[in-house]
Amino acid sequence: MKVVVALDDSDFSRHALAWVLDHLFPAADAGQPAAAEPRPELVLVHALEPLRHIMYPVGPGSAVYGAPSMMESVRAAQAENARGLLDRAKRTCHQRGVSAEAVVVEGEPREALCRAAADMGAGLLVVGSRGLGAIKRAFLGSVSDYCAHRASCPIMVVKPPRDDGDDDGHACQTASS
Repeated sequence: MKVVVALDDSDFSRHALAWVLDHLFPAADAGQPAAAEPRPELVLVHALEPLRHIMYPVGPGSAVYGAPSMMESVRAAQAENARGLLDRAKRTCHQRGVSAEAVVVEGEPREALCRAAADMGAGLLVVGSRGLGAIKRAFLGSVSDYCAHRASCPIMVVKPPRDDGDDDGHACQTASS
């Protein structure tokens, strides 16, 4: 099975990756025999959002678009940030003895993640949740909600840890398509 974990530069996605590593890739104990079942493949995916043209107001009723060189510079910075994010996540995986592939996809994150999961033949898509309420989710949108309804594979939404101390920090929800 291929497990695809969606990553951005948030604590929520780092928590989702930690949950996956803790629960789907447990460390082998020295005294225990190796499991007969093969470990799933782990793919870390970051969606590179499309650039929106930058406009600068230059007076009443007029604006100027950003120069192409500026747009290229912003795009290069986005790509560099994505590489750094995925490198840190891969290091976290390797420290836990888990091999992971890192992939950058382009597009609106919620659509790009669903498309990537389908293209990769994922058996499970894992996303972190910001823990938005129904009102905020309606106005801001939710990547996890979109994926839960449109992904071609089962999806796991890892909720943020609760602050009240009652939880072990590993709450999750699952949904199948």
